[in-house]
Amino acid sequence: MSCKAVNNHSNLDYDKYKPLFDDFFPYSKERLGYSNPFSLNLVSDDENYQNPLGKTAHYDPGKQEISLYVDGRHIKDILRSLAHELVHHTQNERGDFNRPMYTGPGYAQEDGHLREMEIEAYREGNMMLRDWEDAYKGRQQESLYENRQIRIKIKRR
Repeated sequence: MSCKAVNNHSNLDYDKYKPLFDDFFPYSKERLGYSNPFSLNLVSDDENYQNPLGKTAHYDPGKQEISLYVDGRHIKDILRSLAHELVHHTQNERGDFNRPMYTGPGYAQEDGHLREMEIEAYREGNMMLRDWEDAYKGRQQESLYENRQIRIKIKRR
């Protein structure tokens, strides 16, 4: 199991998108190779939502917890943030967070190690979501085709 809990503290209709999350969780685990389960928090925060440069997500390495700010966002953008944070989860398992770090404003410009971690999270997270989405859509098309073929066979009988 890759996600041990989804805590929905938001206005997002999680049940509507649960099939996407349920498909993405094992894909990400296999792709990234992390072993520890993480917790996922879906968060509504009106003050953050009103801020044009507000947070989209963050990872807490001590709690192995991902928080996604979901208000006003397309589900694909939310999944992209999840993918990014899952790379940080993987980095945490590798021990990349096992050192003192400044994570305030400008951290990615001032700390070379953190900058490399962010580059990896953007690159690997975005490409993982791209590859998962293409595979997911392909499976959906195959399923539609198979269902259509079954309906045609039934009509012919």
